[in-house]
Amino acid sequence: MEESKRQDLNVFGMTCAACATRVEKALNGAEGVEKANVNLVTENAAVYYDPEVVTTERLIEIVEHAGYDATEQLSKKEKDDMLAANYRKEVRRFVISAVLSLPLLLTMIGHIPAVEHTAFAEQTMKIVSPTVQLILATIVQFFIGYRFYDGAYKSLRGKMANMDVLVALGTSAAYFYSLAMYVLAMLDHMAMPHYYFETSAVLITLILLGKLLESYATSRTTESISNLLALKPKEALIWQGENLVKIDIDELKVGDTVRILPGEKIPVDAEIIHGETSVDESMITGEAIPEEKKVGDAVIGGTINYDGTIDAKMTKRLEETVLESIIRLVEEAQGSKAPIQRLADKISGIFVPIVVAIAALTFVVWILATGDFGSSLEATIAVLVIACPCALGLATPTAIMAGTGKGAETGILFKGGEHLERTSKISTVVFDKTGTLTEGKLQVSETDQADPDFYQTFLR
Repeated sequence: MEESKRQDLNVFGMTCAACATRVEKALNGAEGVEKANVNLVTENAAVYYDPEVVTTERLIEIVEHAGYDATEQLSKKEKDDMLAANYRKEVRRFVISAVLSLPLLLTMIGHIPAVEHTAFAEQTMKIVSPTVQLILATIVQFFIGYRFYDGAYKSLRGKMANMDVLVALGTSAAYFYSLAMYVLAMLDHMAMPHYYFETSAVLITLILLGKLLESYATSRTTESISNLLALKPKEALIWQGENLVKIDIDELKVGDTVRILPGEKIPVDAEIIHGETSVDESMITGEAIPEEKKVGDAVIGGTINYDGTIDAKMTKRLEETVLESIIRLVEEAQGSKAPIQRLADKISGIFVPIVVAIAALTFVVWILATGDFGSSLEATIAVLVIACPCALGLATPTAIMAGTGKGAETGILFKGGEHLERTSKISTVVFDKTGTLTEGKLQVSETDQADPDFYQTFLR
């Protein structure tokens, strides 16, 4: 048996903790998979598997069978471009949904006692007639809201229920009840139906707005990785024969000789073959005082060359450098699960069926207590739509990402969410030396004006 291999997959289409739990369960249940962790915030699945038993292509098939799209891990630029395109698409959907829902929202104003019999309310009800309401609500429900039906179908096909099921159930109940009332009014002109078209449309619009805000909030948690990546220079000056040529850092190979000028960042881990200098390695060691370097000494990519011009031979592949190792460690820590998150995942896995049961009970209790079908339906929809398990699944991974990322920015590396969670119990911190606690950058702390007579004496 070969040593287990790690494969990172980008998983797209997850909307809540139940989705992440379903993908994780599918991967962990596959033959040859030792362990799989799925992170809802980063949309990443870290899979440890036996390459003799299962292939990467098979892992992707498993995710797709669960109802989601998956690819081998994209580069940061590719993923950022894809997320940016999806975000723009979501913004367009929200704007269209908001524009279509606004007239429906105005009809709700007509039911407020203070304005119910005003000219504004009467004019609004004439313009936004039941037929107009039906057309607007239908577009929002099935064009804008198609994603919820699609997500609910895939979820139920995988024998689990996610937030899409709740949204689809709640908004469909309001829409189809209103549609039935509309048909009844067409058949019986004496009927006085009460419509809920605005309920379904406005709910979908608000959920889309919540998704946009959620995407923005979670994207902020990945900034620490971007800040670490920014430490790497984009280009390097290398010797090609007797000429110096500037190339993209991704084109560097082990054995290339790099010329590093004073004040520049060292592009890769290398060994000095010519020249002497001092290097600021505080980002790695915490030591504020620059380290003297000479021929034969190793230099670390991302650190800063201070005062000498040096030539250095690249000794490690780009993905094996110290900085890349730190970035990989932070990514693994952000993708790991703290004990509290495992508990949240278990709860979210059974959360949706429980909510559906509570919603059904709510309807029965309301209909028995009031006998009013409309108010009973409103209460049921409220339970279904408000009780989405998004916060349950997002809160913990977002906190872990923010904590590990902020720690990395300040030079503190956590190996996983479990260790971050344990920091709440820390009572004493022991440091090995003061150099790691100070920046070593001198600055003026106090000024004092000299005696004016001093200048007169000095000038003579």
